Amino acid sequence: MAASSPMRDCQAWKDAKLPLSTTSNEACKLFDATLTQYVKWTNDKSLGGIEGCLTKLKAADPTFAMGHVISNGLVLIGTGSSVRLDKELDLAVKTMVEISKTQPLTPREQLHVSAVETFAKGNFQKACELWEDILRDHPTDMLALKFAHDGYFYLGYKEQMRDSVARVYPFWTPDVPLSSYVKGLYSFGLMETNFYDQAEKLAKEALTVDPTDAWSVHTLAHVHEMRAEVEAGQQFMQRSESQWKDSDMLACHNYWHWALYLIEKGDYEAALTIYDDHILPSLQGSGTMLDMVDSCSMLFRLQMEGVSVGQRWQDVLPVMRPHSRDHILLFNDAHFLMASLGAQDRQTTQDLLTGLQEVSESPGENCQHLLARDVGLPLCLALVEFKDGNPDRALELLLPIRYRIVQIGGSDAQRDVFNQLLIHAALNCTSSAHRNVARSLLMERDALKPNSPLTERLIRKATAVHLM
Repeated sequence: MAASSPMRDCQAWKDAKLPLSTTSNEACKLFDATLTQYVKWTNDKSLGGIEGCLTKLKAADPTFAMGHVISNGLVLIGTGSSVRLDKELDLAVKTMVEISKTQPLTPREQLHVSAVETFAKGNFQKACELWEDILRDHPTDMLALKFAHDGYFYLGYKEQMRDSVARVYPFWTPDVPLSSYVKGLYSFGLMETNFYDQAEKLAKEALTVDPTDAWSVHTLAHVHEMRAEVEAGQQFMQRSESQWKDSDMLACHNYWHWALYLIEKGDYEAALTIYDDHILPSLQGSGTMLDMVDSCSMLFRLQMEGVSVGQRWQDVLPVMRPHSRDHILLFNDAHFLMASLGAQDRQTTQDLLTGLQEVSESPGENCQHLLARDVGLPLCLALVEFKDGNPDRALELLLPIRYRIVQIGGSDAQRDVFNQLLIHAALNCTSSAHRNVARSLLMERDALKPNSPLTERLIRKATAVHLM
């Protein structure tokens, strides 16, 4: 974050028509500092990072409702803790709600409290509706915009992720703090809905304003990935690395995108070097869910390509194992399972599957638990069957749900690991009933993403076993 960025005090928030219910200028400035770091995906060491700012914020005004909102919201949006299992977080959310009842908050602030409380219950859709209620009247409320963006991402609501930003975009004029980062948010939604040219244009505009905008770099990495522009993508990441590598919350993921280009072109050693030098160290240092799923996805993709990953799963397992009963996101669960299967940890695999079965039987309003029976469990069981050498059974589990996997969230590039799993299962099927599935899937893949070296490799493999 630029050192010159003035953090907004009580009056500045009022002037922005986003008044905060506190008399502490220090609390207002620390709220702004926390929000800015969240938007920029960077812990600014000169400010003490997000954690440091939140500690000072609570000290400046312990009953500042929006301080509790951003603190709890950031923990929940990280998807590494839940009120179901984390008693400290459960108490923090209840405290936030109690504080909101003892103060004359603005309607906007009350909606923020309700949205975070609702998200904590696992009802992501309702939480997003509440954030949208805020944005209709307060289109420059960055916290509502960013929380909604992340919520839609976890729901697999690609159009809503795009349109949520489109509705407020005209209000984000250059004089509004953080306006260039809204371009990055909008560009990502456009990219996920296949408006690649518009997405590229907006991301580049954002990078003109701030070349260190790691999220806009990330959008461009996706654009190159979806167009199978392997060399251009690799060169772009290499050229811009010095600009985004210090965005500690997103750098690992951008390195993951860089490694995808290398896997695509079959340069597995170079991909493993990125994993060893950047992705695993980031995971071991942060333990964040994004770093976790990046590590699992990359190793699993390499294994499907026939690459030996040595003992690398054993490095991931200790970081993953404490989360095997979280069941916060089905997307996370599927990736955790890749790690327990890869490390041949039968107990953790069984714990994960048993826990998922249990939450699917009493889901309440939790959107992920409601989806577990029909999508989450079949997907996880397919991973187990594939690992156990039963490709026909894996295919039978995956094929009926392939168009529903979007509902577990993540990006198209991230979920492509499941497309690849289905193709590899089809390539290895022994049943004559499944004989032409691989051919159909590969023809479809080639039509949607022409000139992909990975697809060409898979087609050669299918041809070799007389499936094309």
